[in-house]
Parts: sequence; structure tokens; C-alpha cells
Amino acid sequence: MTIAFTGATGQFGTLLADELLARTSADNIVALARNPEKASNLRDKGIEVRAFDYDQPDMLTPALEGVDRLLLISGSAIGQRIPQHEAVIRSATEANVGFVAYTSFLHADTASIIAVAPEHQATEKLLAEAPFDVALLRNGWYTENFESLVKQAVSTGTLLGSTGDGRISSVPRKDLAEAAAIVLTAETAQPATYELASDESWTLSDLNSIIGEASGKSITLNNVSSAEHRSILLDSGVPEGMADFLVGTDQAIAAGELEDKNPGTLSKLIGHPTTPLTDVVQTWI
Repeated sequence: MTIAFTGATGQFGTLLADELLARTSADNIVALARNPEKASNLRDKGIEVRAFDYDQPDMLTPALEGVDRLLLISGSAIGQRIPQHEAVIRSATEANVGFVAYTSFLHADTASIIAVAPEHQATEKLLAEAPFDVALLRNGWYTENFESLVKQAVSTGTLLGSTGDGRISSVPRKDLAEAAAIVLTAETAQPATYELASDESWTLSDLNSIIGEASGKSITLNNVSSAEHRSILLDSGVPEGMADFLVGTDQAIAAGELEDKNPGTLSKLIGHPTTPLTDVVQTWI
């Protein structure tokens, strides 16, 4: 059985490689990378590396030759993901891949505010129409996405946001990579939809307390309106597009789109509790 995964040189792909190696031989793994030259660390571990550029559709089908199971790690280019993902799905069909897993977004089918939702919804629709078996790995928001916010709070003494009382079921990439590896290496591939979130959700106020305890500093929580949040970001020099993305994400949090109200799927799949927020924050301070 040959297992391939895209985005091999990215942060998630790098973690996934190690999780796969813990469960199967390197001979069974194919790493697909836009720039294979950057994947020397994977070759050193015995993993075959193939060139795979989402924006060059003609190269995709040959790269999937002999692949039985594929993990499509969602592209990082927001606004370009749909044609990129469509090209991969078409090529997986042409290469007769039997099983495809996809890193989607937590409760993507009901999300309407978070900026990444439409492209995940479109990709899920394309996958539903494909001839192969599909597993949707609906990943919670990466805990690592808050690293710069935490470090800024330690530096300035203020934690800025506009999430209200919204809760976040964020997960470190490593927990999600472990889940993906388990799904990909299962004795029998299981088509399913997995809502992968942390065991415990948290609020901006919770994060503020954790930062204070970990840093030993008094951190002021500045949980403002969306309009004020955007104004503060723009005044501090944040580009308008990024400011809109950050404020929009906080609006989604306030509306409950980053919370899993029925957690436990991820910890059950990986066989242990998810990594607590406190543990991750401590590594940043």
C-alpha cells in the first residue's frame, strides 16, 4: 500500500511525515512537494519525494502513479484553492487513487463568516462527486495561529482582540497530523467526516490568564468591538487585507464558528487527550 501526501515541505506535512513513519515503512510513503529540493530531510529518512505543483496540472497525474491513498493538504493560497484542489482531485481520479483524505475546516458545512470556509465547502463538494472514497478531516483552527498574538501580548502587556465571549477549540498541528496518519494507515480505509477539535475550548479571557501565568507579567485584556479592533490594527501599520482577515476571524470566533460543542472525536481517534492550550503557550514564552 502506497500513501502519498501533498504539501510535504510545509509545517503540517513535515509533522505528518514523522507520524506516518511511526506507523509504516518509508517504502510505503510518497511525499509530494512543490519544490522537491527542499525535501532533502524526507529523502534522508527514506521517503520518496515527487514534484507536485498545484498550479501545474499536467504534472499531477504522473506524480500519483501507484498511489493507493492520498492526503490532500489544503493549499495555502487563499482565493486560489478551488482550482488547485480541483486539479488534484481530477488527477487522483485519473491515477485511480482509491482513497483521498482532505484537511478541511471544523464544521465547514455550517461556517459562514470565517474567510476560509467557502473554499473548503467547494472542495468538499468536489470530493463528494469524485469516484474514490473520501475522509474529510475537518481540522480545528491551529493553536499555532495565535503564537504571534501571544508574543505581542507579552511584549506590549496588552492582549488585543474582538472575540467577545466566543470560544475556540484550537488544536496544535501535531495532534492533527497524528490523526491524519492514523486515518491514512488504517488497515481498512474508512470514508468518514471527522470533526477534529480540542477536548476543551477557551476564550480570549482564558488565553489572557494563561499568558499572565506563563510569563509572570500582568497582561491587560483589550477585547473591543470589530470596528475598534480594525482601527487599532490599521493605525499600528497592519496591512488592510491582513487587518480584515484578523478581524473577520475574531467575528467568526464571536459567532461560535471556531468552537466544537461536542468534542471528543480527535482524542478518541488519537487515543489520548488533545494537547492543552497552556502547554503550547508555555513553549512560546
